Amino acid sequence: MVNGLNLLFQFLDSFAFIVLAAAGLAIIFGIMGVINLAHGEFIMLGAYATTLANIQYGLPLPAAMAAGVVVTALFGLVVERVIISGWLPNAISQFALGRDIIEPLYDRLADSMVATWGLSLVMVQGVRILYGNSLDQIGTPLGNIAYSGFSYSTYRVSLAGVAVAVLFVTFLVFRYTEYGMRARATIQDEDTARAMGVDTERTYVTTFAIGSGLAGLTGALYAPTITMVPGLGSSFLVEAFVAVVVGGPSVVLGTTLAGGLLGSINAVFSNIYGTFFGRIALLVTAIVMIRFLPEGITGFVERVRKRRQEGA
Repeated sequence: MVNGLNLLFQFLDSFAFIVLAAAGLAIIFGIMGVINLAHGEFIMLGAYATTLANIQYGLPLPAAMAAGVVVTALFGLVVERVIISGWLPNAISQFALGRDIIEPLYDRLADSMVATWGLSLVMVQGVRILYGNSLDQIGTPLGNIAYSGFSYSTYRVSLAGVAVAVLFVTFLVFRYTEYGMRARATIQDEDTARAMGVDTERTYVTTFAIGSGLAGLTGALYAPTITMVPGLGSSFLVEAFVAVVVGGPSVVLGTTLAGGLLGSINAVFSNIYGTFFGRIALLVTAIVMIRFLPEGITGFVERVRKRRQEGA
């Protein structure tokens, strides 16, 4: 029998998980045309940095979470300069050989997938070598919500509010800041944006750092709720990719709609049939969307809007 409160809490939990897991990946893919297969490992890095800062260095949990975000954003900055853009290797090769040796991975989907997949393997094995197969876990704060013989984690439900706040702040950044204006110009036409004086390389670096920081934030927020093992990122990667496929090219609107739709589907199937069938339902949804709406929900909305404008 389906309990209404169980269904509501499951939806809020699923919505938060999907939105937070997908936000950083969607920003990097939407602006840079880079599919970051190491996104789950970036989340793992944020979770590990938060846990180590809290347990080993004694920082309060909020400060430890902030440390996790900063560490992951800085790591993303280094990855962008070394692997994605090839700026550092090219600077060295220009000095030694007089030519570049790496072509940037912007808008090269297959190449970016291979490069970041290799990075993900290195990160997982590197963490396993440094910290072993597991790490002590932070206790989950805020206790439980008890009702009618059931209980649900207050902390996990409250993450839905954090997910909405992340989407709102992301909207404000892209809508009202100079960086957002430059990012939107780069998305629409990179060559024209560059001709108009937009430093697209700086935009890409900033975008990758922001996307990495959001991945670190996801890891930091979920560190108190998950088992700390080097492969924890894989559990986030599936939902993140499904959300990006279903949402389409619009970062904020696509992530919001995908989070609402997939959160509802996951909540219903998980509540009735269990977690395994909830994940299967998400994958089936992604397959159906690729077949009938290859540009996702927001791509379909944009097509309808253009047709209406042409018919007016």
